[in-house]
Amino acid sequence: MTLFKLIHLLAVLIWVGGMFFAYMVLRPAAVDVLQPPERLRLWNNVFHRFFNWVWSAVGLILATGLYMIYQYGGMAHAPTFVHIMLLLGLLMTGIYGYVYFGCYVPFSLHVAKERWKDAGEILARIRKFVALNLTLGLVTVAVAVIGVTWN
Repeated sequence: MTLFKLIHLLAVLIWVGGMFFAYMVLRPAAVDVLQPPERLRLWNNVFHRFFNWVWSAVGLILATGLYMIYQYGGMAHAPTFVHIMLLLGLLMTGIYGYVYFGCYVPFSLHVAKERWKDAGEILARIRKFVALNLTLGLVTVAVAVIGVTWN
């Protein structure tokens, strides 16, 4: 089970760490240095690369998490913190799915057609959902650490 925990943790670090970097470091730097068209092109490129990693991370998180639940003997035998982590993880995955299909895909199309106003509005929506998912990710990590120490 140690290998599955390691893979699970690394995938979480990629996803949550990537959101932290994008939101707290890259976003303000891009606003300071780039004009809106260049900034929107940058974000389109960043999202394209990052979201490929997130799809892999989400798949690994779900696969390893469900395997570890199986190792507990199923949800009926899993500790409470595992239930909370699963709930938060599924919520994050749903939000990510919406960000990808409901926001990023149209955002990318607007950038390709140089519809800067429409792309900017969608980027603002993405930013809010990334902030929400980052918060949920950090809470999930806290639940994992605290839950493990209490069991």
